[in-house]
Amino acid sequence: MALWCTIRTFAKHALELGNQPVADPIFFIKPNQCLHETGPLPVSQHPGEMHHEVECVVNIGANGEPVAIAVGLDLTDRPAQSDLRAEQLPWAKGKCFRSSAVVGQWHQWSSTWESLNLEETGLRLELTVNGELRQSAFLSEMSVPIHYQIASLTEWAPVQEHDYLFTGTPSGVAQLVSGDALIARLIGPQDAVLSEIKMRCE
Repeated sequence: MALWCTIRTFAKHALELGNQPVADPIFFIKPNQCLHETGPLPVSQHPGEMHHEVECVVNIGANGEPVAIAVGLDLTDRPAQSDLRAEQLPWAKGKCFRSSAVVGQWHQWSSTWESLNLEETGLRLELTVNGELRQSAFLSEMSVPIHYQIASLTEWAPVQEHDYLFTGTPSGVAQLVSGDALIARLIGPQDAVLSEIKMRCE
């Protein structure tokens, strides 16, 4: 299983980090050993900083279709990533550390890739830290829609059944510290919570 991750899919997030929005998807990959399964998020054990990025994660089916969706966290060591990027070096240290990927419970998805970003579908992401809203956006606000992402990825990548696609984060990313309590949600119509992560940082 691979964790395929797309960057700069929300224009406002690209701009908040000093990057230009993109038209074509850009990817990196995390090994599945990055997944944090249970227990508090070990922020203080990481030898650097840990920043939150809430995302919609798609579980890919046998025929390349989306079979389930969930809220996810693509945790990032921003200083490490920035330093490596400045040297034009790969930034695995900033993205692929232990416990850098969290996925909430899966919600079955029997519709199309295109429908994930439709305004009428109404899917949105939300993340709070200590009760303060940090990130919130509808998937329809994506400047690089999810069906563009998967079409581009499958042109060249060895995507397999049950791989995950992390589809990018909205603006509002920030550092987590020990003692923080975060709640990340993927929300559907009528404010129904489709997937949730509740986690303390230690």
